[in-house]
Amino acid sequence: MAYRAETRANGHKLTQSEEESLVRWILDLDKRGLPPRHSLVREMADYLLSQRGNQYVGENWEYNLVKRRPEIESKFSRKYNYERAKCEDPKIVQEYFDRVREVILEYGILPEDIYNFDETGFAMGLCATAKVITGSDRYNRPNILQPGDREWVTAIEAVNSIGWALPSYIIFKAKKYTRLGWFEDLPDDWKINISDNGWTTDKIGLEWLKTHFIPLIDGRTSGKYWMLILDGHGSHLTAEFDHTCTKNNIIPVCMPPHSSHLLQPLDVGCFAVLKRHYGQLVEQRMRLGFNHIDKLDFLTAFPKARTMVYKAQTVRNSFTATGLLTVRLKTPTPPPSRSSDTQSSCLQTPQNPRQFKRQMTTMKKRISWHTRSSSKAIGEVFTRASKAYEMSINKLTIAQKELHDLRAAHEKEKQKRQKSKKQISHDHGITREEAQALVQGQIEASQTVTTAPAEPELPVSHLPVRRQFRCSGCGIEGHKITGCPNRARS
Repeated sequence: MAYRAETRANGHKLTQSEEESLVRWILDLDKRGLPPRHSLVREMADYLLSQRGNQYVGENWEYNLVKRRPEIESKFSRKYNYERAKCEDPKIVQEYFDRVREVILEYGILPEDIYNFDETGFAMGLCATAKVITGSDRYNRPNILQPGDREWVTAIEAVNSIGWALPSYIIFKAKKYTRLGWFEDLPDDWKINISDNGWTTDKIGLEWLKTHFIPLIDGRTSGKYWMLILDGHGSHLTAEFDHTCTKNNIIPVCMPPHSSHLLQPLDVGCFAVLKRHYGQLVEQRMRLGFNHIDKLDFLTAFPKARTMVYKAQTVRNSFTATGLLTVRLKTPTPPPSRSSDTQSSCLQTPQNPRQFKRQMTTMKKRISWHTRSSSKAIGEVFTRASKAYEMSINKLTIAQKELHDLRAAHEKEKQKRQKSKKQISHDHGITREEAQALVQGQIEASQTVTTAPAEPELPVSHLPVRRQFRCSGCGIEGHKITGCPNRARS
């Protein structure tokens, strides 16, 4: 006998199987990146109830559903780029790790010879958003004043999997000249370059590889080959860049597009923290009354922020978080035995036709062996079978509702494609009626055929008569000189 706490209450409008089908539908949408709103869940619950009569769920039904179902939870959603979402496909990510594993095995690359590099940009005068303490009578968010200078600066950074970072390579916005004063407070191994907009270029990327990256890691190599993890930026995919890597035993491995937020150590663990610390230093300078941030101010604040970020443990954690330090050859797990799978499946509610058929076969055997099997065991099989049937019907009902919505959306799309694409020329705002009148005028103008008046037919008596030949010798009409009777015979 079940305890009261373990028994489902009688006041639920949806049955147990209907509720489970609804929860599975929610989880399925969540896996596809389309978690439903509260209103959509309520609409689907009302649709299930409508199949049994004119009933509706209560006002706070969806909130109570979340409370009593531990597998679902109510959270705020956030907008997410579709291209990034596509690259979170486990198949794409697994193909990338398989490629990394193949490169490690083929070239014998050691963990301490794995590097990652990328560019990150800064607007020099932007502060960081942070939680602050303000007056309790304030209703809206407090504002923090920040300098108006948004000149762009790019920093090329590279880190190693064992926890050390290469010196920075700074790119300022300038046309031709670099100031000597920029280097006064910088470490000796830092480099500064310039470009028209402060961004990197193919030429700068190749120069960084030849004159900065390769000389700095040349004496810190444990094996023969190095692996360089990079994204698909255009400056990383040139023929010269690839040739230089091959010449210097560097194996570049490119991540899938739009996946650096998952697979690139610098993006996962370093760049966001670096920009936050830099923004805090800009804010401190703003509080002191300095309303402008120039290149010298950037070169003063950026090294301090960088020192707080590029710690050995932080860099190692970044590589670990992206899975690059855990790439190993894995021994496949042997599949479970057939007997254990059969026994476990017979104790569960069937989830597909194969399991349903298997349980029906088991039920038939137990009925035929009624003397060996108790009526309680047969009743349990019947209960599971009926529950599976009811859940299938609920699943079919939900699928019918989705199909109806898809057809309605498709019909609207067809109507949208059938809308007029005629273009109207006008000099001021117009209403729909005025637009229709203009289009109708264009149609009527195109249908008007302007034909020139036909030439009147001449009467038979006035038909034009072809002029006869005139002899050039005697001047008489009716013959040519070749047939002139007055022509002298030779």
